[in-house]
Amino acid sequence: FGCCPSSVLSAQNQLQLQWLRQPDNFYFNQLQPNIIQSRTIIKDIINADHVDEVSIVDNATTAAAIVLQQIAWGFAEGKFCRGDAAVMLHYAYGSVKKSVEAYVTRAGGCVIEVPLPFPVSSVDEIVKEFRQALRRGKQNGRKVRLAVIDHVTSMPTVVIPVKELVTICREEGVDQVFVDAAHGIGCVDVDVKQIGADFYTSNLHKWFFCPPSVAFLYCKKSTNNSDLHHPVVSHEYGNGLAIESAWIGTRDYSSYLVVPKVLEFINRFEGGIEGIKKRNHEYVVEMGQMLVKAWGTRLGCPPEMCSSMVMVGLPACLGISSDHDALELRTCLRDKFGVEVPIYYRPPKDGEEGGVVTGYARISYQVYNKVEDYYKFRDAINQLVDNAFTCASLPIS
Repeated sequence: FGCCPSSVLSAQNQLQLQWLRQPDNFYFNQLQPNIIQSRTIIKDIINADHVDEVSIVDNATTAAAIVLQQIAWGFAEGKFCRGDAAVMLHYAYGSVKKSVEAYVTRAGGCVIEVPLPFPVSSVDEIVKEFRQALRRGKQNGRKVRLAVIDHVTSMPTVVIPVKELVTICREEGVDQVFVDAAHGIGCVDVDVKQIGADFYTSNLHKWFFCPPSVAFLYCKKSTNNSDLHHPVVSHEYGNGLAIESAWIGTRDYSSYLVVPKVLEFINRFEGGIEGIKKRNHEYVVEMGQMLVKAWGTRLGCPPEMCSSMVMVGLPACLGISSDHDALELRTCLRDKFGVEVPIYYRPPKDGEEGGVVTGYARISYQVYNKVEDYYKFRDAINQLVDNAFTCASLPIS
């Protein structure tokens, strides 16, 4: 989750009051023009060709449902053969994995996961595994109907070479490519024409300062996307995805409408969104390196493969030995030290001896963070180590 500026929250509150004071006037005279204004701003930021390529939806999970629903219909209507494949990264977001299960597997598709190494040392490692997964997807005469590629994996966090992977998909005859960039806009460079995917989604409430929840789904105009529909069917069904998504019944649309106010806030900073991204990246790398030096560990990837987030190895003596340990340690840091940081458990690989780093923290940097935040985290871990704390001493919940 990101944090929303008070100026944007105030604008949202005013929009909510306008809606509640006179709903018909708001819905008939203000809603659609204002949504088009937000879509136009997004179109310019991501370098799309036309505003019709941009739909606003609740979140990246909704966007995934829209794309995967179309794939499910392809199986149901006989366009695809039973056993045709969808390829996705092993580190795909949990809800996206569940969506692939719900739409693709249930419809008769075969799902191929790309096993990514972690820690990761180079882009080449990712490219190699991806190529091998596509080959597995094409075995026995199958076709790969969809590739789901993260732009920034969530946990563990790594920037994926999406442009290169999309190019490989084109070379290998993959029907459609969907880039899940829940952490994309405001965190990494997003140029949808350069990336070249058929679909690209990003939340605006993570790194773009919008209130929850709002995201965009880009659909490349040259892609046959006439069968794309919002999973909530309302009066606008059949009028195109962007229009369907702009009206899904009576609800609070204010988070869709504050994008102009968010842009105004962002442009207060030197260099606008580009300046913010650059500084966030530089600071998170600096803080990550400070932490691994303090703990004698390592980063989860080279600095050039992280965005405004980076994985930081935790001291092995903490004894993180399961996902449950990681979650309980996160709770301990929150409750006892006032530190909020996601913890990732990395199982030891075959042949690895004791003393291996099995826990990584995902730290983030945004404009509202301060160096003191990371010192506080460092000192909390150091205190646990000094007290001979291990995860085995945590209460079983």
